[in-house]
Amino acid sequence: QLQLVESGGGLVQPGGSLRLSCAASGFTLYYYAIGWFRQAPGKEREGVSIISSSTGSTYYADSVKGRFTISRDNAKNMVYLQMNSLKLEDTAVYYCAAVVNFGLPTDFSEYDYWGQGTQVTVSS
Repeated sequence: QLQLVESGGGLVQPGGSLRLSCAASGFTLYYYAIGWFRQAPGKEREGVSIISSSTGSTYYADSVKGRFTISRDNAKNMVYLQMNSLKLEDTAVYYCAAVVNFGLPTDFSEYDYWGQGTQVTVSS
């Protein structure tokens, strides 16, 4: 059974850091582009960061550039999102998603597999 499981969310103060993890089981991530998406209450789901399957190229939304870093460890079947300098507006449920794609698909509708999400709350 193909499954993605996120972890690492929590409550953090503004300016703090969190590291989200996405663990894949039932399939190998090697051929998959992996995206991190987030959805805040009352808002549409948005793409935060994408990492390609082939070259490891990355994409970041303007709102997180310079603060978030995506990485993958194919040997461990894991993808990570390091989030630094967190802001109140980063509060959302964060999802990882996977699709067989050698590019950087930013539209969430392109993704085939999704995790259950992990809550990130930035609050003072």
